Amino acid sequence: MTTKPIVAAADGSDHSLHAVDWAAREALLRGVPLRIVSVAAMPPRMKDRRESPDVDTVADVLSRDRDEALATAADRAAAAAPGLSIDTDVLTGATAEAITDSGSGALMLVVGSRGMGAFAAMLLGSVSRYAASNAPCPAVVVPDGASSSHALVGVGIGDLDTSHSATLTFAFEEAAARKASLTAVHSVDTAPGLHHSDPAAAGGRLAELLADWQRKYPEVPVSQDSVSGHPGQLLVDLSARADLLVIGRHARHTGLPGPGAVRNAVLHHAHGAIAVVPSA
Repeated sequence: MTTKPIVAAADGSDHSLHAVDWAAREALLRGVPLRIVSVAAMPPRMKDRRESPDVDTVADVLSRDRDEALATAADRAAAAAPGLSIDTDVLTGATAEAITDSGSGALMLVVGSRGMGAFAAMLLGSVSRYAASNAPCPAVVVPDGASSSHALVGVGIGDLDTSHSATLTFAFEEAAARKASLTAVHSVDTAPGLHHSDPAAAGGRLAELLADWQRKYPEVPVSQDSVSGHPGQLLVDLSARADLLVIGRHARHTGLPGPGAVRNAVLHHAHGAIAVVPSA
């Protein structure tokens, strides 16, 4: 069986290189190859100039920048994770869609939170949001400064009546690989039913939800917290003391505030790397 790679997106910016460093260390930790991808997308306003004699020059510059970004990222990855199997790949098409689609068949897709320059910062920001909402595999968004070692993986649990199998499996695998502890946080404010509005009752339900994974990963120390508060703020606070924050992405939206709003708040304000895991 072919080993699933970790895919990382590069655009030549310091933000994307930071994400590549993170992806390289993660690939080495998991013993899987790293695939680095990049796109030479024409900015929207230039698409109307295809008949201009300067179009080829613009395309050449963008292609050269892309190739340099890939080469630089590959060098950084090799330095961050000596001995790692590294491959580079050129993508075509719209940037957000192409990078997100590159996660098909991958163990995870890793992107930076921002890009290079004013236009690219907006562009890669849109890429990270798009990937977090649509990637076929877990999408990890790595902000600058996400390098502290806390030996802790955090996981956010929303509606306790929804399956969190994929999210918890990913979180426990990360904790086991890192030899880290795991903390699960649930905000009772997300509960659509009154039977979950009591933190003590919600804590008991959360413990039941975690029990199967605790048996599968007995080496991972587990703690949990069910409290009242805005889920986005609780997760942002947890990200400040975790090496990785794991949250789920479900097709069915339940409870208030909406899962998409919580995810966006976390992506904008988290202090460390965030993994968004699609439901199985």
